[in-house]
Amino acid sequence: MPKAFISWSSGKDCAFALLEARRLGLAEIVGVLTTVNEVHDRVSMHGVRTALLDRQVAALGLPCLKVPLPSPCPNEVYEARMAAAIERIKAEGVRHVVFGDLFLEDVRGWREAKLAGAGMAGIYPLWRRDTHALAREMLARGFVAHLVAVDPRQLDRGFAGRAFDHELLAALPPGVDPCGENGEFHTFVSAGPMFSAPIAVAVGQVVEREGFIFADVCPA
Repeated sequence: MPKAFISWSSGKDCAFALLEARRLGLAEIVGVLTTVNEVHDRVSMHGVRTALLDRQVAALGLPCLKVPLPSPCPNEVYEARMAAAIERIKAEGVRHVVFGDLFLEDVRGWREAKLAGAGMAGIYPLWRRDTHALAREMLARGFVAHLVAVDPRQLDRGFAGRAFDHELLAALPPGVDPCGENGEFHTFVSAGPMFSAPIAVAVGQVVEREGFIFADVCPA
């Protein structure tokens, strides 16, 4: 198996991709790669506190390479810092990155182009999986997660902070992907077979920032 880092957003999809990469023998996961908003000290896009990211990483038992990004982050800065991170990974003898992408062809194509330019390749254990079945399988495997970011243009803001469970899946409006693959929502996963122990959390304040609704998940 090739050695790989997992692109880790703190959510359910990357966590399940890690499990599947191991189960299918696609990669030996040797580290975690995460982008972090250096202004707010939170995981990019998801808005999760880095203190909780650190608890996830400890429960995974893997080293974490955090890529600090300014806010706002110009594209050239993002690409330069990610390129530097990839070079650090390569220096460790790693040539692959595992992603939890499901079906967005443009996102995968962009990733592949950037990785190829650095002599790397992506691994996509969940690619083209049926997201309705996948969401149910996550729950059957013991995943515990909460919606930490919601796009109010696609999903009612009242979903922010809710547990990702069967009740939520039944309540999602038609057209909303049950895994949030179209950016409808992002999650923080606090329990599952990839962790050595569950992470106790509580849902705190819900705020609107930069057009998105964020639920502040806090250590309990």
